[in-house]
Amino acid sequence: MARWAIGDLQGCCTEFEKLLRALRFRADRDQLWLTGDLVNRGPRSLDALRLVRSLAANAQTVLGNHDLHLLALAHVPDARLRKHDTLQEILDAPDRDALLDWLLQQPLLRHDPGRGELLVHAGLVPQWSADQATELAAEVQQELQRRPQQLLGRMYGDQPDRWDDALAGNERQRFIINVLTRLRVCTADGRVDLTQKGSPDDARAPWMPWFAVATRASRTTRVMFGHWSALGLMRRPGLLALDTGCVWGGALTAVNLDDPEAPPVQVAATASAGKE
Repeated sequence: MARWAIGDLQGCCTEFEKLLRALRFRADRDQLWLTGDLVNRGPRSLDALRLVRSLAANAQTVLGNHDLHLLALAHVPDARLRKHDTLQEILDAPDRDALLDWLLQQPLLRHDPGRGELLVHAGLVPQWSADQATELAAEVQQELQRRPQQLLGRMYGDQPDRWDDALAGNERQRFIINVLTRLRVCTADGRVDLTQKGSPDDARAPWMPWFAVATRASRTTRVMFGHWSALGLMRRPGLLALDTGCVWGGALTAVNLDDPEAPPVQVAATASAGKE
């Protein structure tokens, strides 16, 4: 059995199919860990969603911000498509309910304490250990499954911008969602700026990449994440960044989780889908 971690698909299903062939992936033997954002901006979002769902337990994914946006379009009456969205085909599909119900069941975070691994779309604030982040993600997931319209309708916004254990209700849920699905940079004391999207080198003090905080509570866990295409592939002890910007003309990348010496496997994008 091989375990492969794969970056953001964002509807790049042609490249995903090529990558699976390059990996010689077998659904009865191998397992994929996907960093979320299965859909949007790329040309084959419906096909990507169908394919990942068809792999059942052999494809473990988390929810990304684009996945949540799709769910909001389906559940929130006043939610609207954005200019560069490629989600209408999913909303019009004959199997849309089955696909969206499956997506709704996916977690915001996956944690394997035995292996010391954690999968998340974007990142963690320095104050959260792997265990605390797991508990907080479960809080939101429970609310998402119980009351999707209410949670998805109030998740938008950049405030609050700092973690506090006393946060409650909408503000607590929004902050958790923002960190797990949108975070790139923060301060050492856990203040987040969700507007910065450039290279990590563009961040200026006190801002830094969330993983660069030397004392972060999750540093003893191997965190695998996507979301930051300007960061690209990054392999460091305890960190694996996998979004290599396939949808923007880069590549789709897979890394063997059980063989740290193995080179990454990449499939070049067939075309750039547009602007971020």
